[in-house]
Amino acid sequence: MTTDIYDIKALCAEAGVTARTVHFYIQQGLLPPAGSQGPGARYNQGHIARLKLIKLLQNEHLPLSEIRRRIESLDDAKIQVLVKEHYSRKQPANSSAVEYIRSVLTGTRHLPSSPPAGSLLGGRAASPAIKDRNDAYSAHRLAERSQWERITLAPDVELHIRRPLSRSQNRKIEALIQYARETLKEE
Repeated sequence: MTTDIYDIKALCAEAGVTARTVHFYIQQGLLPPAGSQGPGARYNQGHIARLKLIKLLQNEHLPLSEIRRRIESLDDAKIQVLVKEHYSRKQPANSSAVEYIRSVLTGTRHLPSSPPAGSLLGGRAASPAIKDRNDAYSAHRLAERSQWERITLAPDVELHIRRPLSRSQNRKIEALIQYARETLKEE
């Protein structure tokens, strides 16, 4: 790993983000803080690699909370490897949105049976930080079907639950609601 040091302006230019984005990602725990604070704050290659990986994962329509969960246990070296592997892979020739939609509508879209080894978007074996596209798609579809339910437990006390839940989770939630109502019951 190189020891290049960047100020905020150089970091933003290299990673293709704004200073506001960098500060927001630090606040959200997606990016570690700079080595020093204030106008003299300095960033390194690890910051750039993390910013690039975040952008790649955002392109897969993952929410920032999921991205944070996936990358928080990775060190800078592993993140740099993932980013380099992604950019070194040959991108498909038909990568425009119009061509993709056309191929889906005509039924000529062929998905590989398994992602390439070491793929950024590959399965869990390639990287514990990144699931395959089908998992992200399923989670996205589940989020589209889900609804928030507001349950009043007592005056001024509510419980918010995202549905649908599994049977096991539903049983636990029902027990929680019953316990909370009994505990909060006015006498």
